[in-house]
Amino acid sequence: MAVITSGKTFANGEQLSASKLNQVITAATFNASDAVDGSTMTLVGGAMAVRDDGIVTAKIADSNVTKAKIENVANMKALGNTSGSAAAPQEVAILDEDTMSSDSATSLATQQSIKAFVTSMRPKFVSLTGGTTDLTKTTASASNAEFTYNIADFTSSDSDFGTSKIVALIVQGFNSSGDGQNNVQVRLPNNDFTVISSTSADSTADFTQDHGSTNIPINPGQSSIVIKHAVSDAQTSAAISVIKGAIIHPGL
Repeated sequence: MAVITSGKTFANGEQLSASKLNQVITAATFNASDAVDGSTMTLVGGAMAVRDDGIVTAKIADSNVTKAKIENVANMKALGNTSGSAAAPQEVAILDEDTMSSDSATSLATQQSIKAFVTSMRPKFVSLTGGTTDLTKTTASASNAEFTYNIADFTSSDSDFGTSKIVALIVQGFNSSGDGQNNVQVRLPNNDFTVISSTSADSTADFTQDHGSTNIPINPGQSSIVIKHAVSDAQTSAAISVIKGAIIHPGL
């Protein structure tokens, strides 16, 4: 079959004329079964046209779809797929949040935001101005004294401070004894006590003194810490504890 169907069919012996010859061309049409393949090309109103969904991947040469030919992407968006399964690319938000406040599991962070957030998580020492009770405690008499400090009660003049940002407390202990054992202990998050400073002496030994300091970790959700003075030998400075300050993460 011919690709083109002539606009005029002549019979044997028919007389030719200019109008008839013109009709052969001007009235010609494409043959639907031979001019187009029906998959890539089709006829629309007698004219050749690309069929809907006619351009398949195999018809496009590698590296021949330029970025300018792709649909515009909105500002601060990237193409990706966060649906959890295979899907067509979609716009994914690029968030510029130094605090990562959106806490999104399906968005991207800018390089600047990541750097700012990591920098904000660098530990920082802050002085404390107050707590549930005095930050310095002294026990002189023979006794076991416990002092409870609520995390939410600590105060500081530092602009970055917040009790939810506390990750550790710096606690210092001092002991003296002449005939017996005295120590300063702090309860850890697992409820075990750890000794910060300790002295031990008997009546035949010299008067002894000791001091030490340690960082006490504060776990998320922890509500308090307990400092314990265990004194068996009464002295003016048998046991002294001082909360020297806090370690915070400003970005929390």
